[in-house]
Amino acid sequence: MNEVNKPRVHDLLQIDPALLTCGYRAEPHWVQETLFVCPWVVVRRAQTSCGHIPVGVRGTTRSDRWGGFCDESQIRVIARPGQLLPSSGRTPALRALQKMCDRWAALALSWGPAGSVGFELATGRRVTNEESDLDLVVRAPQRISFEEARFLLDRTLGLEAKVDVRVETPLCGFALEEYALESSPRILLRYAEGARLGEDPWQVES
Repeated sequence: MNEVNKPRVHDLLQIDPALLTCGYRAEPHWVQETLFVCPWVVVRRAQTSCGHIPVGVRGTTRSDRWGGFCDESQIRVIARPGQLLPSSGRTPALRALQKMCDRWAALALSWGPAGSVGFELATGRRVTNEESDLDLVVRAPQRISFEEARFLLDRTLGLEAKVDVRVETPLCGFALEEYALESSPRILLRYAEGARLGEDPWQVES
């Protein structure tokens, strides 16, 4: 699989569940049952060997989450956040996404829903409820300024659901709010090997 088509963190994958391999913890009894009904996983941030993708399985309750690995050959469909469009206003989070499509219409960067909203749009399963937040992912291969970040953050306010935005650079991920507010010169940067404080999400730090 070439780099262009390679799954990235937050992408949703439709897989062959029979080939899923165990992660760091023993596989709970509900994992295979869940995947038999809905064979979708989300790409998570973790170190892995070549050809294997770290994925998370979503169960029926909020506490049911499990991390494992799948081989690239298992992938049937890749649904990226930027490809997922709101199909209904069934819940506040889905209605918030509809509003965000208008508010960020001019944004040139690839962005879209993750979390429960992304999962519902990719799979068709009704997993969002009245309390669900709207998680958004922005792919930022090039640096965005603090002014641009503040503008994007301001456009997420005043909606029915809380909006949480994660920015993904080629190196790591970070929270848009923390970056935009400049409350500290160092912010929490999330890498495959773990999270640590840093100053520049687009620069390799020694």
